[in-house]
Amino acid sequence: MSTDRTDSLRLVEAAGSPHEIGLQLGRFGAAAVHGHLVGTRAWAAITAHRHDERVRGMAAQVRSRFPAIMAEIEGLAEGLELPVDAVFAWNCRGDISAMAPDGCTTVQVPGPRIVVAHNEDGDPGFRGACGLMRARPDQGIGFTAFVYPGSIPGHTFAATEAGLVQTVNNIRSRRMGSGLPRMVLTRAVLDCASLDAAVALVEEGPRAGAFHLTLAQGGDPRLLGVEFTGARASVRRILEPALHANHLIHDDMAGEPQIITDSSGSRQIRGDALVVQGQAARDPLATLRDTGGAGLPIRRDDPHDPDDENTLATGVFVIEGDRVDWSVHGAAEELARFHG
Repeated sequence: MSTDRTDSLRLVEAAGSPHEIGLQLGRFGAAAVHGHLVGTRAWAAITAHRHDERVRGMAAQVRSRFPAIMAEIEGLAEGLELPVDAVFAWNCRGDISAMAPDGCTTVQVPGPRIVVAHNEDGDPGFRGACGLMRARPDQGIGFTAFVYPGSIPGHTFAATEAGLVQTVNNIRSRRMGSGLPRMVLTRAVLDCASLDAAVALVEEGPRAGAFHLTLAQGGDPRLLGVEFTGARASVRRILEPALHANHLIHDDMAGEPQIITDSSGSRQIRGDALVVQGQAARDPLATLRDTGGAGLPIRRDDPHDPDDENTLATGVFVIEGDRVDWSVHGAAEELARFHG
């Protein structure tokens, strides 16, 4: 891995037990969480539910099904010097509220040279405070993932030592389930050794919230799009270039109640047009930096963005044979800041 020291994205090295990895992640994000996040309306609205029966039920399921991830959350809370129940609730934000502050756009290019390119859109108050985490657990699979202060890894973009690539888009579902938090499920995906294991984990659930995943793996010719809610899951093999914003688009998810914001709708329309024009396959990075079209842009830099989200980083993953190459761009620079 190489880094450019001028980049606002910091490299976070974490190793050890799940609790130790969470502790290191918490210490990394503590200043931004206390300086920004805990004073936001989003934090207040989400953590107000930390004692709800449904949230306590989700916590019990995580302790039972994924004790290592709960230990990671407990370590995260310790590093942040915040109550565990508040930090757990924050990591269930999309399971609690359909309007949790998360965005993102993904370009999907199948073929012998698979490309997955992803804009990570989030709270502009975190600009300059996010990181790229390289985790080396004592047990399990190592990974590199974009991380937000106060959140566990796995709900943004990541590549693992098993060659698995995952990017995640927010879905604003109006029908929540009572299963496992969506961010816990996508964190668990990073521990999967294969695409099939990752898909089975998501399909079997049980699931509380909704996400869209793009999944690929070195040595596997498939590029998969996975949409899930608390009630249903859909897996589609992507055979043609495509783009996905922040709402359900699979035919077999029709009828699932959801919120499609103006930004998500505009980005999908503009992205579909760029796919038809061939740009998405020809230059995925330029597609994610596009500011054209009649509506709100794919690349998001407006401080008055109606969803309170800006593009904080872009990850590009190229899978050829069993090799996975990735790069991470900060802001709108042409040159990547990180390579792996």
